[in-house]
Amino acid sequence: MSDTESRGSITVYSDYVCPFCYLGRESLRRYQDDREQQLRIDWHPFDLRAGQRTSDGEIDPSVDNGKDEEYFEQAKENVRRLQERYEVEMDLDIATDVDSFDAQLVSYYVKTDDSYDYDQWLALDEALLEALWTDGRDIGDEDVLRDVAESAGLDPSVVEEAYADDALRAELHDQFDRARREGVTGVPTFAYEGYAARGAVPPEQLRRLVEGA
Repeated sequence: MSDTESRGSITVYSDYVCPFCYLGRESLRRYQDDREQQLRIDWHPFDLRAGQRTSDGEIDPSVDNGKDEEYFEQAKENVRRLQERYEVEMDLDIATDVDSFDAQLVSYYVKTDDSYDYDQWLALDEALLEALWTDGRDIGDEDVLRDVAESAGLDPSVVEEAYADDALRAELHDQFDRARREGVTGVPTFAYEGYAARGAVPPEQLRRLVEGA
């Protein structure tokens, strides 16, 4: 990749079930509105549910993830504060019962398969975030994923294609591990030219991240 191309993209580590990832993308959108040239989003998946996922791929809510009721109440308050700041409507504050693995699998399939282009992936990515946080839909459900894919202009069979790709599933797990090896401990994390910002940071901080790099 040329230097020009690399400077035209921003890396974003995120998980669809994180409300701050949804809010962080709104912050990025606002920053992008002030740019002449749009930054491409180089999305890297992150697995917030890893510690609670059993060997059969199911989420065990009884597993202690170190987050108590006080944590979630504070998180909800922070979400509401950022909702007001960014003037964003959200159906949910926190999505504790939704597993995003399958949504990330489908998104990663579209992102990495040569049959699809960047705009198709971006449309799906945004549709997944909207389905969960604006419409309150369970993006871990296959039928919902098919609907979301179709709403993004894709053939809904893309869901079955992603599900059937065992190599892709293994690669997605590798991507989760890679993110942690690279020091990503929370999402969203925005990275650019060796610098990073974590959380749903305001547009001006994203501007400093990119333009000060």
